[in-house]
Amino acid sequence: MTNIKIMKSITSIIVAILLCSISSAYSQAIDKFSIDSGGDTSSSANIQILYTIGEVNIQERSSANLQLSEGFINPQIVLAISLDPKVFLQGPLLNPTIAGLMNDDLRVAAYIPTTSPYADNASMDASVLNVSGNDAIVDWIWVELRDANDNTLIVYSGSALLQRDGDVVGADGVSNLLINLPSDNYFIVLDHRNHLGVMTATALALSVDNVNTMNFTDSAFSTFGSNAQVILVSANTAMWAGDTNETDQIKFSGSGNSTNSIKDYVLADPGNGFNSVTYSSTGYLPIDVDLDGSGKFSGSGNDSNIIKDNVLNHPSNGFGSPTYTISQTVPLASN
Repeated sequence: MTNIKIMKSITSIIVAILLCSISSAYSQAIDKFSIDSGGDTSSSANIQILYTIGEVNIQERSSANLQLSEGFINPQIVLAISLDPKVFLQGPLLNPTIAGLMNDDLRVAAYIPTTSPYADNASMDASVLNVSGNDAIVDWIWVELRDANDNTLIVYSGSALLQRDGDVVGADGVSNLLINLPSDNYFIVLDHRNHLGVMTATALALSVDNVNTMNFTDSAFSTFGSNAQVILVSANTAMWAGDTNETDQIKFSGSGNSTNSIKDYVLADPGNGFNSVTYSSTGYLPIDVDLDGSGKFSGSGNDSNIIKDNVLNHPSNGFGSPTYTISQTVPLASN
């Protein structure tokens, strides 16, 4: 009887060992990594949140700007400078259809590209150009922040969009610009592909704690250099129109003048079969000084006359010389 009990005990032990072995062999292993199923950047006011969504993870993963654990959203909150500049371009305000608003002829004609013409090749959704009214897009514009101690040193640069009422906004067409820099003093530069750029007279205090506004259209707003902007009939100020060859200068006659750029473009236009100097080239053109969608060298409504009038009427051109050069007052960047 005792031997039978011993045998049963041994058998039970063997069965238990076998069951444990089978269970161990077929049990699920949990690896210490996550399978990411998504992620994005979300912005609100001047707060930017970076995040990734993943499956359950029993180990934390981190990089320079992100930390994830347990598969939940683990954001890094970045406080950015919220910039709300306002500026006018002279060209689309020469014959405004609505007083105080720049014309948006390029948008109406569907000439504005969804990819920026500037160095960063920023892009916007085509639906942004469906907006009309005060917030309709006039064109792309270039924004820089420069070092407070060296106004030739660019610490931020990027494309933005310009609305009819002068608001400079992000690529979504409505939001303030978010710039990932700390609170500090900066020079602010605004530039355009065929208008002369403009810069604040001094470095302004910009903070991540609030929206930073600056109105370049206000004649009382101080800009760098003498006659940095043109004074409009409305008494507002605007960026000088006429830099058709991207030299940061406006010249009516003389070597390298801006009007010859218009003439050369028009005469070389494949659609100008008769090489007529009165031909109108159309599209998104550097020679389109008033941004109406066409570039003309001579004839009614030509762009050359805008350049001539700016040169002859410039406050510093005391003798009304047609060879006078209007130079951009923004210092040449060192980087």
